[in-house]
Amino acid sequence: MAETFVTPQGRRIAYHLTDGAGPAVVFLGGFKSDMQGTKAVYLEEWAKTTGHAFLRFDYSGHGESGEEFTDGCLGDWFEDACAALGLIAGKVVLVGSSMGGWISLLVARAMPERIAGMVTIAAAPDFTEDSMWAGFSDAQKVELDIAGQVALPSEYGEPYIITKRLIEEGRNRLVLRDPLSLPFPVRFLQGTADADVDMSVALRLLDHAQGPDMRLTLVDGADHRFSDETCLDLIGASVADVLAGQDG
Repeated sequence: MAETFVTPQGRRIAYHLTDGAGPAVVFLGGFKSDMQGTKAVYLEEWAKTTGHAFLRFDYSGHGESGEEFTDGCLGDWFEDACAALGLIAGKVVLVGSSMGGWISLLVARAMPERIAGMVTIAAAPDFTEDSMWAGFSDAQKVELDIAGQVALPSEYGEPYIITKRLIEEGRNRLVLRDPLSLPFPVRFLQGTADADVDMSVALRLLDHAQGPDMRLTLVDGADHRFSDETCLDLIGASVADVLAGQDG
């Protein structure tokens, strides 16, 4: 049974916190995903096995947390992530999957003193602008403006309802347009067969960000889920690599 807390903005967030050594590992999930996903649960077991503190949670409008998904936007979910860090003392290692990679970068920009390291999995920075908005037809853009939302097909289930607020607010959260400092160990993981986030995004992120210890690993044939045994083992190894040498 998940525990809950209320953010300063009044949103109810569900979470699971595992006690252990620091820095704590924090998993940030993707767009419309939840903390019951394969990667989040794998990392929780990994943390228990290695004795590290671990936090997984649902953004508002996701999973077991409060609010409606269509009421949310990047800024809300970023605020949720910042509030979730209030559950933990000391530094953290962020593990961000897809949209969670973007949110991890926002958190690192907002509170770099809290971040000991970062692992991203098919990170999708600026996707509301560079993928969604850029991919909309003229008719979809008109529909978004008039109706306030547009439905996009999803191979993961029901269509995604993309709101005008999601697109417009996302423009305030872009990270690939201005200098992006990542002054800690960073491991970017990306599958070559990812149909949702192209390899070019990972290469652009690696080229754009600035930091003393950044590495990009491409996994041949891995898709966006990045959840088979090989990929999960790589995630665990990457977290361990980032944690190596940390003071705790």
